Amino acid sequence: MKEITQGIRWNNEEKEFLKGLSDPWTIQEFLDSIAYNPDYECRSPRWVIRKKSAHCFEGALFAAAALDFLGHKPLIVDMKAHNDDDHVIAVFREGRFWGAVAKSNFTSLRYREPVYRSLRELIMSYFDFFFNTKGEKSLRSYSRPFDLTVYNKRNWATTDEDLEYIGDKIESLYHYPVITDAQAKNLKIAGSYMLEAGLLGSNEAGLYKPS
Repeated sequence: MKEITQGIRWNNEEKEFLKGLSDPWTIQEFLDSIAYNPDYECRSPRWVIRKKSAHCFEGALFAAAALDFLGHKPLIVDMKAHNDDDHVIAVFREGRFWGAVAKSNFTSLRYREPVYRSLRELIMSYFDFFFNTKGEKSLRSYSRPFDLTVYNKRNWATTDEDLEYIGDKIESLYHYPVITDAQAKNLKIAGSYMLEAGLLGSNEAGLYKPS
């Protein structure tokens, strides 16, 4: 495997760990195996490796850093929601096709195979599964991919600094709407079977409380 870290300063122990994550799917398997962090904070990928815990945003940053180690660009996409938590995913390309790795309290908002011909097509694969705890479909818009290498000088992947500034940055990006206001008013509630499946194994302390 060709190691391309693009400026991330991993220590030797971390490099050995990352070598075990040989492709996007094994990165996802690691994220699925660790606890969901319900706390309002944003710690670096180094912290995720050490503590074996992450919420959605921390998971996306970790996945982007691990993808960077494999030679992909460390790209994240913000997905804005109504009456629900926003969601952040790490995206990658295999040839012309997009895929994603993600940490989520919902089982349905995680990995996507690299089979989607456009970023919008990838994002829309989440739409019917993106709902709050009342079953209300909540995805409304998404950002363009943001390349985290712009923050390499701040050692975003290994710092002890809180990474809220990255969240502020992606929040400020233009977001492309996925539905119209009229369509939003006519959305159906997700079936109880979908809600039950989506919440399987979730950490209740980290769930958004919709109004």
